[in-house]
Amino acid sequence: MTTPSPHGQPYGPAPTYPAGPAGQPAMQPAAQPQAYAQPGQGPVAGYPAGYVAGQPQAYAQPGHAPAPGYPAGQPHAYAHPGHGPMAGYPAQPAPTQCRGCGSPAAVNVAVRAHQGLLIMMRFHKLDGPFCRSCGRSVVRQMTTRTLCLGWWSPISLVAFTPFTLIWNLVAHLKFSKLPPSTPAPGRQPMDEGVPVLRRPLAYVALIPLAWAVWVVTGVITHSG
Repeated sequence: MTTPSPHGQPYGPAPTYPAGPAGQPAMQPAAQPQAYAQPGQGPVAGYPAGYVAGQPQAYAQPGHAPAPGYPAGQPHAYAHPGHGPMAGYPAQPAPTQCRGCGSPAAVNVAVRAHQGLLIMMRFHKLDGPFCRSCGRSVVRQMTTRTLCLGWWSPISLVAFTPFTLIWNLVAHLKFSKLPPSTPAPGRQPMDEGVPVLRRPLAYVALIPLAWAVWVVTGVITHSG
């Protein structure tokens, strides 16, 4: 007859040992290593065979399989339910939504504007994410502002303003590839307005550009 263990796993009959010499107690079995560190810390239902108490647990709750991609015997990816991931484990990316209207189809691209004031300069940046309509609206506003005010400094004329215009052009292409905006309930996307080249303020840039061409032409003429 076998004696069932408190954890539901039967053990075989206890081995018998020959009696010792007269007056000596019977031989006792040698001390065996304990399968569990303390009484009551045996395997819990749902854990596979080979689980040893005192070792880092690979399962968050009894009966749960290990998370895909995490080998057994490794520490928890999460300390307790409701706690964030531990250092070294990647966090799940948050869903991207337009900051203007809440549309789920959005891209996280910043839009820039630049202003040159003789020896002073100002830089403006509006971070995303933006959907198609909101992104194109912001690009048109910031680009028009740059075309109007971005040329009134020598460094801005040759460096920062062209860089800003190219940056906004790339952002405009990314926003144009998105599907039509689907705003969240109760919200509306920004009005895109007319294109940049149909806005009168965009042509203020012709004044400093004409001045720059006149200066370069004069330098070349006098040099010749």
